[in-house]
Amino acid sequence: MAKGRIEIDPNRCKGCLLCIDECKFNEIAISKQINHFGYNIVDFLNKGKCTACKLCAIVCPDAAIEVIKIIEE
Repeated sequence: MAKGRIEIDPNRCKGCLLCIDECKFNEIAISKQINHFGYNIVDFLNKGKCTACKLCAIVCPDAAIEVIKIIEE
């Protein structure tokens, strides 16, 4: 199974939480961090379950999520 991780641009995230609902592995959660617009952003939990499926990035209306596929040898 593929492994992955995501990076969230805190200046683009508006805390809509669509990515949290879409993640089947509960790897994304609301953060206490607030961006410069005053939104609570989301955080990648990095529990090792991310498969780089990209669903979180697809549903993000602000293109705040970058999915990185980890290639294991």
